[in-house]
Amino acid sequence: MRIVAGRWRGRALQAPAGAETRPTADRVRQGLFDALWHAPWAGRGAIEGAVVLDAFAGTGALGLEALSRGAARAVFMERDRAALGALRANIAALKAGDEARVVAADVLRPPRAEQPCGLLFLDPPYGKELGPAALKALGGAGWIAPGALACLEVGRDEAVPPLPGWEVVAEREQGAARMLVLRARTEPDQP
Repeated sequence: MRIVAGRWRGRALQAPAGAETRPTADRVRQGLFDALWHAPWAGRGAIEGAVVLDAFAGTGALGLEALSRGAARAVFMERDRAALGALRANIAALKAGDEARVVAADVLRPPRAEQPCGLLFLDPPYGKELGPAALKALGGAGWIAPGALACLEVGRDEAVPPLPGWEVVAEREQGAARMLVLRARTEPDQP
């Protein structure tokens, strides 16, 4: 597993042993970032200078990819001890400590945000319907900026319940994964 593009292109990332952490594949990450970079609903400004949250961070591959491509700062939220070790090692290896902050916490019970994020990556365990609950919890704790983009990775055949307050702007399938790109609504959903 490597950083796909940007200033750290080609740099290898560590992953913990075992099946607890399932890093987003390089090809899925590349497709997601290419879509964000070129899409009329996102563009370079969605990444460059952004404050990013990598929730269910695991190895930190998504947040580190964003930093490599010009994000200003990234917060990595993870609770698994082995994943936290790999995440911290990856941040140290890239010398990204000044732009990266690790929050050892459960995404479903997040601490209060210091600053809302305009770009969020959520890669929860597949098949547990954690995405909607995580978005609700993060919103309640102030992690989501108005109009933010959230990239939610789920299993290819996983059903995703309605996401109040979010609009699906893109959906892509690759291998066993399906990536939903969501935009936070700035006005309430209509009944």
